[in-house]
Amino acid sequence: MILEMKVPSPGESIKEVEIATWLVKDGDYVEKDQAIAEVDSDKATLELPAEASGIITLKAEEGDAVAVGAVVCHIDTDGAKPAGDAPVAEATKTVEAPKAEVKAEAPKAAPVAAAPAATYASGTPSPAARKILDEKNIGPASITGTGKDGRITKDDAVNAVPSMGTPTGGSRGSERTKLSMLRRKVAERLVAAKNETAMLTTFNEVNMTPINLIRNEYKDAFKAKHGGIGLGYMSFFTKAVTRALKLFPDVNSMMDGDHKIAFDFCDISIAVSGPKGLMVPVVRNAENLTFRGVEADIKRLALKARDGQITVDDMTGGTFTITNGGVFGSMLSTPIINPPQSGILGMHNIIERPIAVNGKVEIHPMMYVALSYDHRIIDGRESVGFLVAVKEALENPMELLLDNNPKKAFEL
Repeated sequence: MILEMKVPSPGESIKEVEIATWLVKDGDYVEKDQAIAEVDSDKATLELPAEASGIITLKAEEGDAVAVGAVVCHIDTDGAKPAGDAPVAEATKTVEAPKAEVKAEAPKAAPVAAAPAATYASGTPSPAARKILDEKNIGPASITGTGKDGRITKDDAVNAVPSMGTPTGGSRGSERTKLSMLRRKVAERLVAAKNETAMLTTFNEVNMTPINLIRNEYKDAFKAKHGGIGLGYMSFFTKAVTRALKLFPDVNSMMDGDHKIAFDFCDISIAVSGPKGLMVPVVRNAENLTFRGVEADIKRLALKARDGQITVDDMTGGTFTITNGGVFGSMLSTPIINPPQSGILGMHNIIERPIAVNGKVEIHPMMYVALSYDHRIIDGRESVGFLVAVKEALENPMELLLDNNPKKAFEL
């Protein structure tokens, strides 16, 4: 019996996926539920499991974009499983052809084809090719057209490489690879955020001394009590953000045409770097979670992203985003809004700097924080007030985040 395997729907809004990698070869025997391929959607990379055991025949190539519901392979369920570890087929031996006794006549030289005569079309790009060349800032004169009468085709323009200058020695190799569907979607959304929103960024700085003192005192007990879950900075920032969102609800809203959608819950998207690129899983109802709950959820989502197990549902929704460029050493940046959200908080690295405290110069661990927001829906008063509220909570966590009872807040 031949079973047709079709692409399942990864999510409600996804109509197409891309075959990222086949994990089996054409003609292999596969077991039921064995992962046979990795498919990229515009939100996540998912594994495609075999629906039955048998011999597989691939019907799509790596890099092909296939519609949800399309057939990507056949599985012959009557195919016999190979015994042990023996290969399915023996390598075919190459038999050397016997040498002929009679000497063959020397082949005659093929006539050299005359170069095509130059016409008005020679070196002229087609409209599609011209558009691509203009985007690459490449002049048509530097390209040899392969079309009729030397016309420059779209493929010629796509494959054209800008001049890198006169080489002076050393390796100068290059490689052209197609971006994954996820990477292309991220790029599209980032450009859309820049072009379709009135994005501004406001900055502030946070003295991290109070949080460091609390973490140093309770992190070991927290980890021992909660099964190895660490007490990191993200739980403090998430709690500070949810508090500030309640004070400034416009930051927790989004545009929908001529309307504003305001939310009475805080679904916090956490930007993480995975093997397939940037992913933004969501911590649901973060305003109701304890420090342990926030840390546990972030750890779970980060591990799923790292292992390529993140699902579309994990990254669907979100009302506000937190991104931490500080883990890579960034001192200051202007984060880009994650549409259709209206705000994103950027964390950065912690550096000891001299600051004035009660008229004296003291050295403290300081972090710059940045809020990028959509000015169409958030005014300056709300954006600055929101960031100041985050700063206040982080610099006075004992009172504003822990209710002066850290053992209860940390569930110790």
